[in-house]
Amino acid sequence: MSSSTGTLFRVTTFGESHGPGLGAVVDGCPARLPLAQADIQAALDRRRPGQNALSTPRNEADTVEILSGVFDGLTLGTPIALLVRNHGQRSADYAPLAEIYRPSHADYTTEAKYGIRDPRGGGRASARETIGRVAAGAIAAKWLFADAGIEIRAYVESVHDVCLPREILAGLAAPDAPLPTLAQIDANPARCPHTPTAERIAGRIAAARAAGDSLGGVIRCRVRGVPPGLGEPVFDRIEALLAKAVLSLPACKGFDIGSGFAGATMRGSEHNDPFEFRDGVVRTTTNHSGGVQGGISNGEEISFRAAFKPVPSIALSQQSITRAGIPTELSIQGRHDPCVLPRAVPIVEAVTALTLADLCLRARAETGFQRKR
Repeated sequence: MSSSTGTLFRVTTFGESHGPGLGAVVDGCPARLPLAQADIQAALDRRRPGQNALSTPRNEADTVEILSGVFDGLTLGTPIALLVRNHGQRSADYAPLAEIYRPSHADYTTEAKYGIRDPRGGGRASARETIGRVAAGAIAAKWLFADAGIEIRAYVESVHDVCLPREILAGLAAPDAPLPTLAQIDANPARCPHTPTAERIAGRIAAARAAGDSLGGVIRCRVRGVPPGLGEPVFDRIEALLAKAVLSLPACKGFDIGSGFAGATMRGSEHNDPFEFRDGVVRTTTNHSGGVQGGISNGEEISFRAAFKPVPSIALSQQSITRAGIPTELSIQGRHDPCVLPRAVPIVEAVTALTLADLCLRARAETGFQRKR
């Protein structure tokens, strides 16, 4: 089972949803980065369950322990081991489902691959695995900002049929438009930076929960301060690595960057990003490319979207079969998010930070590259 990612900034996650705990080992973080438990905890607090009425009621503090790699508040350049212990699991909730393949879950596929599975909460396929990625991503994000001033900001753009209005989307996408602040995004449980839309999203999610159903949606992620020159022109294109990271997240089913699929409806004369010399550096007047050309960052804002499916754990009655192939009917009870989008925001930011930290270190190792915008 592949549980590691990255080349120089390498991360391995471990643990299951209902095991004793989960975490990550970060190998390759540069030495002398100021790092405290609070730096990581802030990101985990944004991801943790039970934080508001829109998320699962499973109440976990998700307190991180730094087991190695840090001394006197500074990283040592050695592996950083991070552990979050589980406390609020209720494994008995899954006993009635141990012999049933839940629709759109990983029950059947995991068993088909390994011949065994942990039926408690999905095991490694559970979204709770992302604790390790968020903890490691907090370290990567801090190093990226300290080293190169790179900022990563994600937010909910739409849930089900509720989307940010076209004029708001246009304003957020305008060249050099400021990134929404963390306070603006976290000002509401929906993590949408437009209050009227956030309120409509919250209403949709609440209604889905009341109906025993779930909803999907789209997260926008924007990255500022990425210098030109990161990425490779063939297999390790920056957009390919970002897509791999984002699509590795549970429930993520789609990724597009820049104009994305909308670019397929445009002419070249509309889509091309003209170059200009502005404030002493090469810039583009538009950003349909999403900050990437030829697989390499061009110095503009990297902007991409991630589409998440509805959570498959729903209370409505569904048809399935048992492990013995007997038709059965099930209704999944227990504590589940009716929509993953709000809690997925810091997770998308985390895997983006991990990808970019690795690319920055790779570029520096390959060419001595060290340039700030």
